[in-house]
Amino acid sequence: MCIRQRTGLFLVVYFCSIQERSPRKEELEEEMTEAAIDSTEDPSEETEDLEPLEPDDRGTFQQVMNLLNIMDSGSAKVDAAGTGPDMRKMLASVIITDKATTEPSVVMNALIRCLQMPEISTQRKVNIYNILQEIIQQEGELEEQGVQRLVTIASKEMRETLEVDGDVKAEVASDTLVALSRNHFSMVMYELQHHLKPLNLTDEFVIITLAKLANGNVFEFMPYMGITLATIFTMLRLANEAKMRQVICSAMETFCEMMQFYLKHLEDSVYPVMTEDQFAMKLFPLYRYFVTVWLRSHNPEVKLGVIKSLKPMLNLLLPNDDLREQLYDYIPLLLAEYRGGLEALFVTQVLRQILEMSVITNTPVPQMQLHTIFTELHIQVCAKAPAQQQYSSQNLEETVHCFIALARSYPKELMKFFLSQMEMSKEAIRVGTLTLIRAVVSADEPRMNIRTIYLAIRVVKNTLSDTRFKVRMAILRIIGQLALSGYQDRIKGWGLKYVSMQLTLSTYKLTNHRESFYQRDLEEKMVHKVTMDTVKIITSSVSGMTNEFWVRLLCYIMETDYTEALTPICISLTNLAERQLHTKDVEASVAGKSRHVDLPAPQKLLARLLVLMSSPYKGEGRGIAMLNLLRTLRQSIAPSMADMWELEIPLLVKYLEGVALLSAEHTEFTWNQKTWEDKLIQFLRNSLKKTRGSNWSLRLSKELNNQIESFDSPSLEKGFLYRALGFTLATGLEADKVEVLLLELLYKTDYGNDFDREGVILCFGLCARGQVKTVLNVLHDFEERIQESEQSWQIGAWRKDHPWRRETVKGALMVMYSCVALYCHPQMLLTHVDNPITAKIIHHYSSSCQDICLKMAFMKSVVQVTTAIKNIKDLEDFQFAQKMTLTGIIIATIKAEPTDSLVSPVRTMAMEALSHLSNLKPFYSTEESNELMDISIHSVISLQPPAEDNESIQTLYANAKHALEQLMEGLMQRQLDPKGLQEMVHLLEKWILSEKEGEREKAMNLHLHLMQIYVQSIGVCIPLKLGQFGMLVGLIAPCTCDSHRRTRMASMSVLASLLDLHASQTCSSWGPSKELELAKCKEDLQSLDVEKIFSASSRIAKVAEILGAVLVQLPVVDHLEVRRPLIEGTLLLAHYHQETVLTALLRQPLPMESHLTEVWLAVAENVPFSRTMLHGLMGRLQARFTPRANPTSKADIWRLAAVDPLMTLCAIHLLIQKMDVDDKLLDLFPDLVYTLLLQLSGSQGPEAASPVLKTWRLVHTGTLPEEINLHRITIKCMQLLFRRLSSEQLVHSLEEQGVWALLQSSSTFLQGVGLLARGCLRSVEGYRQRLAELVLRGMDSDVLSCRVSSTAFCVEFMSDPVLYQEKLLKPTVLMLEKGVDQEDEALRVLSLRALGNMALGAPKKVRQYRRLLLEKCLDSLREPVNSSVASEGMEALAKILAELREGDLGSSFGIICEQCRVFFDNESELLRLKAFILFGKLAKVVRISKKHFFKEEVKKAWITLMLHCQDPCSDAAQACMATMFQCVHFWGWKALESSSGQRDSSEADGMTVFQTTVCSILTQKKPAVLYNFLLETMTYINSNLPRIRISACNLAGIIMKQMSAHHLRKLDFPALRNSLQELQLDSDPEVHSAALETLKILDTCSQQPLLSSPGGFC
Repeated sequence: MCIRQRTGLFLVVYFCSIQERSPRKEELEEEMTEAAIDSTEDPSEETEDLEPLEPDDRGTFQQVMNLLNIMDSGSAKVDAAGTGPDMRKMLASVIITDKATTEPSVVMNALIRCLQMPEISTQRKVNIYNILQEIIQQEGELEEQGVQRLVTIASKEMRETLEVDGDVKAEVASDTLVALSRNHFSMVMYELQHHLKPLNLTDEFVIITLAKLANGNVFEFMPYMGITLATIFTMLRLANEAKMRQVICSAMETFCEMMQFYLKHLEDSVYPVMTEDQFAMKLFPLYRYFVTVWLRSHNPEVKLGVIKSLKPMLNLLLPNDDLREQLYDYIPLLLAEYRGGLEALFVTQVLRQILEMSVITNTPVPQMQLHTIFTELHIQVCAKAPAQQQYSSQNLEETVHCFIALARSYPKELMKFFLSQMEMSKEAIRVGTLTLIRAVVSADEPRMNIRTIYLAIRVVKNTLSDTRFKVRMAILRIIGQLALSGYQDRIKGWGLKYVSMQLTLSTYKLTNHRESFYQRDLEEKMVHKVTMDTVKIITSSVSGMTNEFWVRLLCYIMETDYTEALTPICISLTNLAERQLHTKDVEASVAGKSRHVDLPAPQKLLARLLVLMSSPYKGEGRGIAMLNLLRTLRQSIAPSMADMWELEIPLLVKYLEGVALLSAEHTEFTWNQKTWEDKLIQFLRNSLKKTRGSNWSLRLSKELNNQIESFDSPSLEKGFLYRALGFTLATGLEADKVEVLLLELLYKTDYGNDFDREGVILCFGLCARGQVKTVLNVLHDFEERIQESEQSWQIGAWRKDHPWRRETVKGALMVMYSCVALYCHPQMLLTHVDNPITAKIIHHYSSSCQDICLKMAFMKSVVQVTTAIKNIKDLEDFQFAQKMTLTGIIIATIKAEPTDSLVSPVRTMAMEALSHLSNLKPFYSTEESNELMDISIHSVISLQPPAEDNESIQTLYANAKHALEQLMEGLMQRQLDPKGLQEMVHLLEKWILSEKEGEREKAMNLHLHLMQIYVQSIGVCIPLKLGQFGMLVGLIAPCTCDSHRRTRMASMSVLASLLDLHASQTCSSWGPSKELELAKCKEDLQSLDVEKIFSASSRIAKVAEILGAVLVQLPVVDHLEVRRPLIEGTLLLAHYHQETVLTALLRQPLPMESHLTEVWLAVAENVPFSRTMLHGLMGRLQARFTPRANPTSKADIWRLAAVDPLMTLCAIHLLIQKMDVDDKLLDLFPDLVYTLLLQLSGSQGPEAASPVLKTWRLVHTGTLPEEINLHRITIKCMQLLFRRLSSEQLVHSLEEQGVWALLQSSSTFLQGVGLLARGCLRSVEGYRQRLAELVLRGMDSDVLSCRVSSTAFCVEFMSDPVLYQEKLLKPTVLMLEKGVDQEDEALRVLSLRALGNMALGAPKKVRQYRRLLLEKCLDSLREPVNSSVASEGMEALAKILAELREGDLGSSFGIICEQCRVFFDNESELLRLKAFILFGKLAKVVRISKKHFFKEEVKKAWITLMLHCQDPCSDAAQACMATMFQCVHFWGWKALESSSGQRDSSEADGMTVFQTTVCSILTQKKPAVLYNFLLETMTYINSNLPRIRISACNLAGIIMKQMSAHHLRKLDFPALRNSLQELQLDSDPEVHSAALETLKILDTCSQQPLLSSPGGFC
């Protein structure tokens, strides 16, 4: 692609990349365009020493200069659109190169001229050279003259390295010369050769550039190669600096590589041919000098450069026969560098190059150097590499190749050296030597000759007695390598024997390890791993294996306890067996002509493999390996099974492989162990079927029995072993021999070990499947042999290692008998189940101490026996004779269990046993069933609930409850009718009515479970009688009010089930409304809200209807003895259903009748209950100020019905009045005050003045009497509340301030609230926190009146430390912040006032919240239309400023000053007053940093201040005067400050004197300021305030008297006169008089000649 195409493409990509940032694209294009056109600037100043340019060239030069300037500035400039400096630089470069496509010589000359500019920066030079390289690469001819100039300049630049960054310029100049050489090689080479002179050390970049030229122009450079090398050789002695030596070495490396390329492509060269030998002869002197002189340098970088250059040099020198011998002479110098600190890898690489070439050319290195070479290289293998060596592993690999080359040339000498090294006892030397021997053995083609292998094996045999683990591993690896490399015959005998010995030795050490020798165990594991790898190699590669090795491996499988090695051994045995079975040349040690191999014991091998295969994924998946071994040996183990194994073993292998594919890794916990064991057992049973009629299975049983002690307990293998033994014994034909094996098993079992005991029990059960009589005889014989009797139990004598406990053996025998029953044939079971099986179980239990283990064993036995009987299909009329005996024992066991604690699963197992027994004939009678249930219920329900952190007890507890449920369910199935249900509920009744929560809950859950079972199980609809239904409902209904939530929910579910059952049996279904109501009740009962619970319960029990009936009867009952119980009944209902009763009472009509008053008085008598009712009443009033819920049912409509607040207030007043006059109300005081305050704030509207209430209209017509209204009753309640506080001072203070009267009127209501809050803060200190929390809640209300009144209360709280002390300040401030932003004026004013009061209540927190305070106050000043808000904002600012420093205000300082000046002239007196005060506060805050700024603000406000000292509002005038005198010192004139302090005469005269003094001083010091003051003063003669107009006239006269002659000339006398004459028409005579006086002064000043004194005139 040409440069123009590339430029266009680049521009498109560039501008597309920034099109999303278009605002800057046009600017960038403009900038580039401007740079590309002619500049109007004259560059003659910078280029006056250069040759003049042609006009066209001059324009191009200027364009190039401008673009280069952009490239220079790009490094520090990034435009706003995000275009980076690299993009700008690149774009400018592309523009230059694009122009060069049409005018290459012009642009190139311009760039060359730029290079010659004086004081050009390095970066610009780099940019120019880079652009020149781009231009040179373009297609097109360049002027010869320009090229020559560029070569000269670049050459000079390349050789100038005086500056710090000279290397950068030299590098880019060098690259430019290389670029020129592609088309102008001769010119560039001439320039470089000109500076390459013999015996004269040239510049380093000349050599660097020559190397680059050689790399880029191989064939063109070759004619110069000889002279270049010769000249460089003459410089070697002169190159003393390290850097120059490195450059020469690097150049030589390049020259040699290019020479190799040249020689390979010699036919492509058109230049004179330089042969390899010629080049080698010129190169050898440099090689010799490098090795003999420079390689001995102390500089490591020089050494590295030399050694790297030797490799390409040797590639050219070593093929030369004449020079090779000479090169060998310098090998000792190379070896010496191993100790010279150089990276060993580079030295070894050079040595390998020499040694391998010596092998190829068959010219070995001199023998006299062998020992040195052997020694130095051997050290590299055996010694630990220094820490600074980075390539130690690569160096080791290179060293090995060196030894392989030496072994080919000098095998005998090398092995002799190895043997001498092996005689040393150091482990590292022996291991290193063995590693080298292994490498020699494993050498690729050409292979080592057999003599070398023989010598190597001799060396190895001398170290076989070394027991160190690394040496052993090295020898094993050599043996494996010999087998792999085809030298199998060489390892027979000694090699196989050594491998076998190491296998046995490592296994023994691993199985007899000590925990304290972890390191040794790890070493042995490594040896064992290498041994197994070696065995695998040998068995897969060595043919004609000796029988001894085969037997050793077989014995290893049979005897080893280290099972991790079984997988590779099995694989190896399989390989060996296949070789022996399929080989044609069978050796004498192998069995004859049949397809058999020697097996010492086939049953033993099968037993061993079967047990080990039970855990197929252990030991790297040993299961598949063992199955494959069995399949291979099928004919040798049992020919009768061979065909079956050929079919079934592949299926087992496929199963394991399929499972392994589904899961990458399996353990005993992550796969289905039982399924696999079932498959193995089935495989065993199918195999044993093939051997029927022989003693094969009995012999296999003996082998399985012998292996029991070989495995630990517990283990999967041992568990499977017991199971396999049981199945195998069941198929035995000779009963007497089976008895012997079973008795042996009974005697050697450790009954104290749970795993072994259960294994033997399972084995006996499985054996009973085919040998039930034999098993029972063995058990009987065992009991007799151990001399069982009731007086003597002599078991201990039979076991010396594991002494038996009497109870343990009895427990095992009981479960053994039941297991026999569980597994034996059904027909045989019916014959033996009563006697001896069950009889023996009862006997052993009755004759024992009956501890927990015996009880559990007995219950387990009963369950297994009953399960076995139940599993028989055709029981017919079988009667279990031992049933009642077993039941009696179980009942006694349950009764003996503690009733309050649960420490074992005995009672759970006992109830499970009863459940199983209940299903057998003869069935229990009704009385017996009831007794069983009663005892079981008592044993479970009376238990204490377990602690949450005790998981084991929790599990026992849950299991016991489940067992009880199952027992009662099973017994209930025998009597599924209403009577049976009623009897069961009757058993639970005392627990349902219990005083303990836990017992009620458990009983109710059990009742629910029974109800669910009953409803689901009945097939025929038997209706509940009315009495039965009523009794059940009457028992459950009160529980819906239970204090425990789960009990409530369970009772509700029971009640719902009863109602569903009753509705279905009476053929009447629930309507949708009733279903929804019931669902709502269930939801409410789940709540934690007590009110919701009682409301739901009352809806279920129809409390509202009952209460309505009572209230209707109360007015007509005259007898006290009748009315009193009715009232007490009402109160009793209220205790449990407060919301319902409260709603009913409050909905009674006004006025409050006597019977209703009597009810409320009865409430007041019970102080705790009355307090509860007060809370409920307050909640009703507060609910009016919260969003109301929407009713969803009739019950909700009743519950949420709005009651008249007047009735609620009357009830509150009555309760407060009748309660005891002690401190019972103090803790309710904050809530009552808050509630009544909300009520007062809500009754301020006009609609609440004279309400017409529904309850009143029920008995009257018209409106309420005037004395009965919400507002007055609320205030009466509040007055009564404060009187009950027993604080006469507070009551007197409130009455004296007229608080109650203020609260009556809506206009003074907020003022009254503030006074009320102030009184509460001072007198009720103990409850201020609660009151503050309630006020904060009110401020967050959705109701405006509530927020306003609460904020009014908060105003006083903010002036007190209570909010800060109780940590409520932050939420309060956030609420006030919201209040300031509201639309309501009163709320905004109160919020600002409260924020300002922070300076009083929490002054230390003002600085923390200063941003918020200043922002909100300043926002209020920006609304001058609302004077109350603005004035409050300024007042708050005045308070806040007192607690702030000058720096705290920031930019707000200037805004406050400006706003103050705006309000100085406001028509509102209040705003003017607050503005003057605030400006004075600002004056006090000012310190050094704001002093100058505030001085200017004072100057702007000075006239206003002097005029408003005569403000018509006296307060404003006084505030203005005080502020003005506070600001005097900002003028900085002591005379003025002293004048402000002397105000003895009248106020008006004193102000006149002060004004005169001010004007006099200004005339002397600031006459221009006085002139401006006069102009400003004259603007006030049009003020709306007469007093300000008068003051303006007087001040104007004073100023004119004091003005200088210079500034008097500037006055517009006609305009001033017209303004003053207009005031003659003013309606105020004082204004008329003041204007006349000022007019006279004006006339005098305009008519009389000016005086010469600077002080003025007139």
